[in-house]
Amino acid sequence: MSNTRDAKLEWAKRIIALRRRLQMSQSELGQQMNASAMAVSRWERGVQEPPANIYVQLGNITGDPECWYFWGRAGLSSDDLMRVLPAARSRLRKDRMLKLEVVQAGAHRTPKRSADLVAIPFLPVVAATHGGKGDPVESLNDIPPETMLAAPSKWCPNPAYTSCLRVHGRSMMPLIHDGYIIVIDTSQTNRAKLYGQIVVATHKDHGLIVSRLQRFDHTEVLVPENREYESTAVSINGWRIVAKILWWIGQAA
Repeated sequence: MSNTRDAKLEWAKRIIALRRRLQMSQSELGQQMNASAMAVSRWERGVQEPPANIYVQLGNITGDPECWYFWGRAGLSSDDLMRVLPAARSRLRKDRMLKLEVVQAGAHRTPKRSADLVAIPFLPVVAATHGGKGDPVESLNDIPPETMLAAPSKWCPNPAYTSCLRVHGRSMMPLIHDGYIIVIDTSQTNRAKLYGQIVVATHKDHGLIVSRLQRFDHTEVLVPENREYESTAVSINGWRIVAKILWWIGQAA
């Protein structure tokens, strides 16, 4: 029991030390974290541990070597960064202070400074492919992440709207396999600009679905890569486009 309490006191003490070193009030630190002064007070008293996105932000502002403690609490480590971005391996060993740009679902504001890496929220959400049923989600921006994924900032043109989730189903093979992770941009929902692109759509009866948006004559259609599955008309069936898929990752077979 004491070990658990000591762990709480450790992250609380480090947040207090960071805030004092930055000469900030609880309100000022909260504003920088997109949180309330009351939330900062709870963290510092060890009453409530900050979520992963807050730990990433704390690591981003504190600098090396303290950043690795906070990023570690968020589930990130130097090994994680090197696996996601192998090209940064030698640089990371020379200078561990790679800047992380914070991506917080729902915080739609452009960061003031550039970054080498973006920490993308990994949402506990599944999008199905044709023939399956995805999770019923009203707004992806309101879902707390289960962890973070580090990626090059140039891969995420709108980082504040970027998150990732898992795909279930085989109708988008051989492009996107069952179990792949897709990275999505929820700011890109204009259907006229997405023809030919792979998107995430949602329907009240089918949940989230991954497909390619096409237009034939005057009809918008969700088209699977695997033509053994049927296409679905968008406009007449109550479908809504919620995001463009930027890229995806998965293990080799």
